[in-house]
Amino acid sequence: MHLYYKIFLALFVIFIGFNIYSMDWDLGLWHEENAKFILSFAAAVIGIIGVFVLHTMSKFAAKK
Repeated sequence: MHLYYKIFLALFVIFIGFNIYSMDWDLGLWHEENAKFILSFAAAVIGIIGVFVLHTMSKFAAKK
């Protein structure tokens, strides 16, 4: 994996961990207070998927 992909992967994992830690689980997952953490969690998951897609595409380009 390229260095940039590793950096962004670590960053997204840290964001996910922070959002899971920051949620108030007593209120419930879809409570108004937790909405900002759910949105950030979803963005981090999409970011991780994007990193893996870009890494896979770079592997295919290197094989040519």
